[in-house]
Amino acid sequence: MTVRTLVLLRHAKAETPGEGLDFDRSLTPRGENDADAAGAWMADERLHPDLVLCSSAARTRQTWQGVSIALAQARQGGGAPEVRYEQSLYHGGPTEVFDLLRKVPDQIRTVLVVGHNPTMSEVSMLLLPDDQYDGIDVIMRTSGLAVHRADGSWSGTEPRSMRLVERHTARA
Repeated sequence: MTVRTLVLLRHAKAETPGEGLDFDRSLTPRGENDADAAGAWMADERLHPDLVLCSSAARTRQTWQGVSIALAQARQGGGAPEVRYEQSLYHGGPTEVFDLLRKVPDQIRTVLVVGHNPTMSEVSMLLLPDDQYDGIDVIMRTSGLAVHRADGSWSGTEPRSMRLVERHTARA
């Protein structure tokens, strides 16, 4: 069996909602630094995604940009992951995340999902197997990461199917 690794990342700190569209909110300077720190942590942990599923909102795209720069520096010439900007990660909830994961080809070993709360926290909580469920608080703060692993096919991604193996909140 192939080990699948799923990294869930809540976008970094964004501007306070104002008169513009929520979809267009940008990262703050702190958020930009925290996104870089998230990428550096992923590189240190050797979490190099083969596929990135990223919300199409500005703040998630900017978060991925910061992460990708740190990962590229660590990879030193290795191939860049495929990146898909998914509208459903902005508008949807856990069901849409599970639907996207079930469509991932089996040759992909590591997937990074860059999204929003409460969805990222809810997906992480839903993935916990029964023996891990009690007593774990997986509320993800901005720049929060949750790393889940399981054996088998992505098409079998269901609630209670992936152990939480690491949590981290990236701060610059």
